[in-house]
Amino acid sequence: MNQTYKELHRPQFHFSPEEKWMNDPNGMVFFNNEYHLFYQYHPYGTTWGPMHWGHAVSKDMIHWEHLPIALIPDELGAIFSGSAVVDWNNTTGFFDKNQPGLVAIYTSAGTYPDSDRPLQQQSLAYSKDNGRTWVKYEGNPVLSDISITDYRDPKVFWHNETNKWVMVLATGQTITIYTSLNLTEWEFASEFGHTAGSHDGVWECPDLFALPIGGTEKWVMIVSIGDNGMTAEGSRTQYFIGQFDGTTFINDYDDTTVLWLDYGRDNYAGVSWSDIQDGRRIYLGWMSNWRYANVVPTDVWRSAMTLPRELSLAATEDGVRLFQRPVAEVSTIKKEMKIYTEKASKIPLTSSLIEINIEFEKESSNQFGFVINHSEEEKTVIGYDVLEEKLFVDRTKSGDNSFSTSFPAIQEAPMKLNHQRLKLQVFVDTSSVEVYANDGEIAITSLLFPSEGSKELLLFSNEGTTKVLNLTLTELNSIWK
Repeated sequence: MNQTYKELHRPQFHFSPEEKWMNDPNGMVFFNNEYHLFYQYHPYGTTWGPMHWGHAVSKDMIHWEHLPIALIPDELGAIFSGSAVVDWNNTTGFFDKNQPGLVAIYTSAGTYPDSDRPLQQQSLAYSKDNGRTWVKYEGNPVLSDISITDYRDPKVFWHNETNKWVMVLATGQTITIYTSLNLTEWEFASEFGHTAGSHDGVWECPDLFALPIGGTEKWVMIVSIGDNGMTAEGSRTQYFIGQFDGTTFINDYDDTTVLWLDYGRDNYAGVSWSDIQDGRRIYLGWMSNWRYANVVPTDVWRSAMTLPRELSLAATEDGVRLFQRPVAEVSTIKKEMKIYTEKASKIPLTSSLIEINIEFEKESSNQFGFVINHSEEEKTVIGYDVLEEKLFVDRTKSGDNSFSTSFPAIQEAPMKLNHQRLKLQVFVDTSSVEVYANDGEIAITSLLFPSEGSKELLLFSNEGTTKVLNLTLTELNSIWK
């Protein structure tokens, strides 16, 4: 294993940069049998700074090869978040005949002339060599509105029905939609969100895509919400379900309905890959929170990404909801699976990298779940409160939380049992847990910083009995060996 991947708290199967600061995933695109991951990167420090686009590629979204920095700041400013697409039909004119290439659409984050006031504009770069080198478009910026301060994070896709490119852009407290024939000239189409959903912070990092359900399809809009310091959760991500005709998104639910993508503190700024050819919609998030991202107790690097997740829609008793499951490719890091037929309440763990699959059936208890003991004093509790009908992850005693008063938290998700049953899939890395409940109906993503690895699993059932229907533990390999 690379020596730089043996530090305390270094994730072993989640993507992290070799060194320095990382935040939002950017420009995720599949092309010529490679998954590209670009990301907000500060190569000169381990806290947020002048943004570049870091770059890595993968054949399976699990094992990654680091590549040189793709985009660096220029006269228009730093390189903020954005997206990348394959220009299959050379609508831009950037490419040679019958040779499609990659186009990155990003926010140039500079300042107004003769002023320190932020100025955010949208720019392009293109690559003819599978993303290894990039040329910035000489006509940058391609989209600007000097009346809006927060004007960023373009997510672009091709809309077949109207034969146009569509851009969803975060514009303060709304999402503005633009269309284009060639990626270089954009027209205003519509605006969404003035009163819809949560407005606890600035809107950021939008995405818009269709998913099948019940013989038809619905459109999903993802919107991240920045930390305004006023809520306990800090930065987090919501989503909307509705209809889209190429110009206008219409929300299926009333404006007061708020749908959260993840109920943990540590899944932000996520978007989906473009141009995946097998029909899947795959999401990746930044595994941190602006409330404490700059001060988490890591040294050489800061931040990691979530596991890639396949998204789907399913009908629930509350309406259509977004479900998420780790991609099938996670099987490439699985080692020996142990099935526990005799349900001991205390199970030693032989690895700190582990997948836990467990199904409970409620009998008479009012709370049940399991504890991951990291040491005698450090533990993470994952459980279900029957009376309050809530799934929870308690990291108040998981390890180091001295760096922020916001970090110790019991993270809760409202959730009903399914015929009195709760099925959990949990991925435990050196400094995180990802919890997926009832086949991805609920997700809770949480950082933790224990001083030691995970040692044992303790099952619990409070004030009554709970049946464990099945339990399997699977050791996981490091992706950096």
